[in-house]
Amino acid sequence: MSHKIVFLDRDSLIANVRRPVFGHEWTEYAASTEAEAVERLRGATIAITNKVPLRADALARLPELKLIAVAATGTDIIDLDAAKQHGIVVSNIRNYAYAALPEHTFALILALRRNLLAYRADIEAGLWQKSPRFCLFHHPIRDLHGSRLGLLGYGALGKGVAQLAQAFGMEIVVHTRTPAHDPLVRNVSFDELLETSDVLSLHAPLNDKTRNIIGAAELKRMKPSAILINTARGGLVDEAALADALIANTIAGAGFDVLTQEPPPEDHVLLNLRLPNFLLTPHSAWASTQAMQTLADQLIDNVEAFGRGQPNNVVG
Repeated sequence: MSHKIVFLDRDSLIANVRRPVFGHEWTEYAASTEAEAVERLRGATIAITNKVPLRADALARLPELKLIAVAATGTDIIDLDAAKQHGIVVSNIRNYAYAALPEHTFALILALRRNLLAYRADIEAGLWQKSPRFCLFHHPIRDLHGSRLGLLGYGALGKGVAQLAQAFGMEIVVHTRTPAHDPLVRNVSFDELLETSDVLSLHAPLNDKTRNIIGAAELKRMKPSAILINTARGGLVDEAALADALIANTIAGAGFDVLTQEPPPEDHVLLNLRLPNFLLTPHSAWASTQAMQTLADQLIDNVEAFGRGQPNNVVG
């Protein structure tokens, strides 16, 4: 069987994407909107999408579609129930950013714990140049060694973060749906995770149970000296509540790589938060050169496995 393959947002992946070994017709678009997706997928048997949503109404209009190969780990852009109803296999990418995302997570942690943004602003304002002493210490600097890292979620990426944390001499506690069996970490309740972590890093999927799992009440229960890191999904945190908490110094800082709406509108509450204790990066934690190539290779591995009648990395 020759497949018609359509890649809806090819420019979302800066890597060499090899072509599948089986017979096929390949079409790719640099980017697609949700409204354009149905027409572009007309007659396709395999859809490749990174961030273009495919909801129930779209899937109902694509009777020839057999596989949706998601070029990412998260599949919240796909209506999985509708896909199952129409006999469409959904595959995703797993464990590809095992180095990239943990490294980015620690870049955020280190910048905030050592107040690098605040000290850079001091230098730009000329404060060091005017100092009567050889150094400045206007902002608290906290070591990672001996502090507690709390992880919400303990999949492959959470484990990667834990391994780096061990090298820094941190104590590691975890709260996850299924208790972790790992001598590196200690399982704790959600309450203990919130109330005792010096650094709380989120590595949970986004679903109905985790949406806004960190809101105003949870932020108030965190230590005033704690920082919150989110390199997972924007919807895990109530962003307006976070802005309020940072302005009020309810927590010491936050580092985010994800937002609920991406790209964000100009008036997004966190996009316009100009504070030295908040660091925002543009969903780039996953995007090292090495990680993107690993993703691209696994993406076509998934497509080829489906072509052999042995689909892998199946979701749902």
